[in-house]
Amino acid sequence: MVAKLDDYLRFNETALNLRAQRQQLLASNIANADTPNYKARDIDFAKTLEGAMAGKSSTVKPVEMARTSAGHLAGTAPSDQGIGGSPVQYRTPTQGSVDGNTVDLDVERTQFTDNGIRYEAGITAINGQLKALLAAIQPG
Repeated sequence: MVAKLDDYLRFNETALNLRAQRQQLLASNIANADTPNYKARDIDFAKTLEGAMAGKSSTVKPVEMARTSAGHLAGTAPSDQGIGGSPVQYRTPTQGSVDGNTVDLDVERTQFTDNGIRYEAGITAINGQLKALLAAIQPG
């Protein structure tokens, strides 16, 4: 029974999690709009969601830091493994800049707003699913 409920809610739950992570990535792009040599990043949401629903994960391994002394802590450098196992992609700049920054604020704001609206739509869809479940289990 629980497995059926999980399957019923899994798509919207996965989509919401991916949208929330993408929102953070887009916010990072906006926050770094004035950072020299910052490269705007994003994901292909449809492919990422498809991979997440299929249970696929990326084969990209995190980069290990070189330890030059036994006293150094082992760690990994941040990789572009991305979201949901899909690699983060760099956005192709529409207009070059002198400082090497590829963030186009108009594009980033549009993507940020679109993703936020789709996140809210996902919340509405999950609310509808939960209301339908409640209606099914309540006597009446």
